[in-house]
Amino acid sequence: MNKGIIIAEQGEKTYAYLSKFLDIESEDVEVVKTTTAFNVLKIPSSKKGIINLNKINDIKKINDFFKLINDKLENGGVFIGCVETKKERRKRIYKKYPIGIAQIYYLFDFIFKRVFSKLWITRWLYFFVTAGRNQVLSRAEALGRLAYCGFEIVNEHEIDNINYFVAKKIKTIENVKEPRFSILFRMNRVGENGELINVYKIRTMHPYAEYLQDYIYKINDLQKGGKFKNDFRVTTWGKVLRKLWIDELPMLVNLIKGQLKIVGVRPLSKHYLSLYSSELIEKRKTIKPGLIPPFYADMPETLDEIMDSELKYIDAYLKNPFSTDLKYFFKAFSNIIIKKVRSN
Repeated sequence: MNKGIIIAEQGEKTYAYLSKFLDIESEDVEVVKTTTAFNVLKIPSSKKGIINLNKINDIKKINDFFKLINDKLENGGVFIGCVETKKERRKRIYKKYPIGIAQIYYLFDFIFKRVFSKLWITRWLYFFVTAGRNQVLSRAEALGRLAYCGFEIVNEHEIDNINYFVAKKIKTIENVKEPRFSILFRMNRVGENGELINVYKIRTMHPYAEYLQDYIYKINDLQKGGKFKNDFRVTTWGKVLRKLWIDELPMLVNLIKGQLKIVGVRPLSKHYLSLYSSELIEKRKTIKPGLIPPFYADMPETLDEIMDSELKYIDAYLKNPFSTDLKYFFKAFSNIIIKKVRSN
């Protein structure tokens, strides 16, 4: 019966993809096409799999919906859903209308359904007019919301301009404060003595992107300089801000608060720090992170080279703090101004 529903609603290609991850005809697998919590509440608990054939773009409170799905699944249970991403939406509009009309339509569609839906001052108007239907969602936000709600992203696949996702329940969602959509935001980073600090930055990634670090590491290698390759979490304008270093200006607040110093190792997330050697992790605890990392002085390319650069800096700093920071500051300054080194 489930097979017939999926084929009738989404077609043979979709059924073939979904059946790779779940036994579609099993009694432990529930297939629905809904945007409301009411229909999810009717699903029996401890299911091995739940498939929702409705795009999450039409769900008003996406996180609440994902949390209900999480509650209905057993540990390790699989949730499969779909989303029309911002990129796929643009493709659909440009295919439907002549280029001039498509450009104007897409601009106003993006402003109202993407920007207005995120700003607290206009959010009420957006939901009043649309009831939360047909939201514009980036790929990063859609997957990030899943990760925030206790799921691990297993797979993705585009079929007929719709992105299908496969997610596994790895934990029961706790009452964690939801991320804000503001331009200025705080990131949890590991500081001196291993203590967590809130580092301030201007947002360069899509909302909820911070919850996808494990997934990005799984599907992409690190590029030169220790950044992730093809990081779809970074917005177009975010790339510009990073090139100009504008995104890091709010970190001056951390400098004033005494959590950072001018020169020092970069404050890292728990996940990224876990990629480091145990020796370097322990040595990092002995010093305060900085605004200008030794990376810009030594210009390492691989992760191993980055770790060697930081070890060399820490050892030198512990012996001669002032002269070491002065040396690294001017070397980094030279690379930034003369060689035009920029953040990715």
